[in-house]
Amino acid sequence: MSSPDVRQILLTGGSGQVGAEIIRLAPAQFQIVAPSRAQLDLSDAAAISRLVASQPWAAVINCAAYTAVDKAESDVVTAWAANAMGPAAFAQATAQAQIPLIHISTDYVFDGSKDGFYVEDDPVAPIGVYGASKEGGEQAVRTANPRHVILRTAWVVSPHGANFVKTMLRLAESRPELRVVDDQRGCPTSATDIAQTVLTVLARMVADPEAPTGAYHFVNEGEASWCEFAREIFRMAGERGLTTPAVHAIPTSEYPTPARRPANSRLDAGKLRRDYGITPRPWRVAVEEIVATLAASGQKQEP
Repeated sequence: MSSPDVRQILLTGGSGQVGAEIIRLAPAQFQIVAPSRAQLDLSDAAAISRLVASQPWAAVINCAAYTAVDKAESDVVTAWAANAMGPAAFAQATAQAQIPLIHISTDYVFDGSKDGFYVEDDPVAPIGVYGASKEGGEQAVRTANPRHVILRTAWVVSPHGANFVKTMLRLAESRPELRVVDDQRGCPTSATDIAQTVLTVLARMVADPEAPTGAYHFVNEGEASWCEFAREIFRMAGERGLTTPAVHAIPTSEYPTPARRPANSRLDAGKLRRDYGITPRPWRVAVEEIVATLAASGQKQEP
């Protein structure tokens, strides 16, 4: 039995990079309940409705998503079920329960053609199924539950799960040279920092019915291309005695994928700073923590 002072929070995607960090970092005032995929089918709107109505939740955090960007191009229905219809069901159910919904979204809602950093009210124009399905989820959340925060982020990395840092360190063990795309730019972002941001927003939304709502961007400060990111990872790894291959810059055209990627994934986090007082730390500081953790543990293989 939980204390009356402890608020129950329903979290989806608890096994993912951000969800796992939310569970790890949640303060004692929040009891995080994170059903597994086997326990909750995100394409089952009735099941979502029943679950939200089954407990006096203080809020719902939706981190779950279909994130196989390339596979989504040929798996449209599954991607839309998870990324659009699931959030729609949560938005409707949380609105009926009169509780806030925090929904994690992505830079892929933009086409990447802007010269500068994207702000929240820039026009969305997804160029693939994944981005389109995530934008569908945003629209559902935006229109169904006024008490929402949509948190867009990008280039998520952590010591667990499958991500760019772990992939680079794993490939370094068997390849003396790597070819990495240098004409896509973004903001490497720590799942730990995203989780801390979510928890800060959550605490405010639970305590204050008038807390700011809408779309927000959160990424670590700074920018890089994938090639620059890789070189920094190996610089940090080399300082810790790990293998460091040569990294050669290539254009996107030399690394074709089923889904197009935005050439510009840079997000401006100024609105979040103004409304919630959250100031992102530099991405190199955040990534160095991850590299140090992986170097110390020797865990570079994806699960």
